[in-house]
Amino acid sequence: MTSKELKRLKVLSDVDAHAMTAQEGADMLELSLRHVRRLLRAYRLQGAAALAHGNRGRPSPRRIPQATRHKILALIEQVYRDYNDHHLTEVLAEDHAIRISRSSLRRLRRQAGLGTPRKHRPPKHRSRRERYPRSGMFLQIDGSRHDWLENRGPRLSLIAATPAQQRRCWVDDATSQVVAALFREQEDAAGYFLLLRQICQTHGFPLALYADQHTIFQSPKQPTLAQELAGTPPRSQFGRLVDELHIRLIPALSPQAKGRIERLFGTLQDRLVKALRRAGAHTLEEANRLLLDFLPHFNSRFARLPPQPGSAYLPWPTGLRPQDVFCFKYLRTVSNDNTLSFAGHVLPIPPGPLLRSYARRQVQLHHDLEGRLAICYQGHHLVVYQPLKAGPPRVGKFTPAHVPTPPPKPTTVRKPKPAPIPHKPAPDHPWRRPFIVSAKPKNSPG
Repeated sequence: MTSKELKRLKVLSDVDAHAMTAQEGADMLELSLRHVRRLLRAYRLQGAAALAHGNRGRPSPRRIPQATRHKILALIEQVYRDYNDHHLTEVLAEDHAIRISRSSLRRLRRQAGLGTPRKHRPPKHRSRRERYPRSGMFLQIDGSRHDWLENRGPRLSLIAATPAQQRRCWVDDATSQVVAALFREQEDAAGYFLLLRQICQTHGFPLALYADQHTIFQSPKQPTLAQELAGTPPRSQFGRLVDELHIRLIPALSPQAKGRIERLFGTLQDRLVKALRRAGAHTLEEANRLLLDFLPHFNSRFARLPPQPGSAYLPWPTGLRPQDVFCFKYLRTVSNDNTLSFAGHVLPIPPGPLLRSYARRQVQLHHDLEGRLAICYQGHHLVVYQPLKAGPPRVGKFTPAHVPTPPPKPTTVRKPKPAPIPHKPAPDHPWRRPFIVSAKPKNSPG
């Protein structure tokens, strides 16, 4: 008997022995007086057996027939051993006219010792990472592709650092503050360059960035033998930039690892979309202008104070020019005719102050965020090409407004050479001596 039935048996026996009234027994069992009298009447006729449920020990009328159970197990062992539970219920209904729920099939399968073919890894233990103590020590960066303008304009990406556009967002780990955000037509390296430059010029250099393993941040190229020997793995343009700025770039191994910025995107996709709707933004430029007013209000609502006061941002170094760092850099070897190729264009190099010819020299191309392309050699700009349209470039794309031709070489007027004067040999010149010398007489002395 169950504990509930044993309690009823004790109360009913006391009521039957007049140790308590039926009303007191009803109050103790939390039953009605009528029901207690019904139980008491059955107890006096059948004893303790009357308190057990009448269906106890009987098979359920909805139970799967034994023949069907054997048929299902035989099919699993012979034909469908590698089918998962949900798929198998569909196959049994379609091909064998056996309708069974997934839970019943799972229970039948496990009772027979036939597990599912799909093995699930046990969940890993995850612990909450504590926030960094000061702002600027650790920024999470990411982009979010979303219909921010709700079909009123182009589909944009927000890049952010927490700080947001496509959405590109950069989030400060200590304060959850959106440090910077930018809308772009697509998530690209130029957008992250613009965002990092904005952060460095406004707040300073952060100590570390936390990003996913997108090829914008991590180069997909395999290292060459020379790179392996030198210990310099291939780097993307953004990876090269943070190396030059001495900022540590930490790759995230899963989306859950950077959950703070992922949750930020969920909030922005709710609130920022409505703000853009209220403002009637239709273009990329209008969306970026609205961000300037939206972010301070958003940060005042959701940002928090850091655990420790102060800032860990490093100040901008004296003498560092932004255009020398925040640009895409490429190495090229100059051809024998003092030209090099880039993005399908042949670019001539005029003679400069260092050398008249740069043939076979290795030069560096700087493609800055305004679209200009500079050819540099040993830290000096040899020539700067202007783009047809100013603005942040796409990697490896450049259309010059014009290709300057090198200045013509100066021509010098040469004086005509005087006519040569014939030379007359001297009388004692060897050419005037006789070639054959007469032999001496045989009888001559000496």
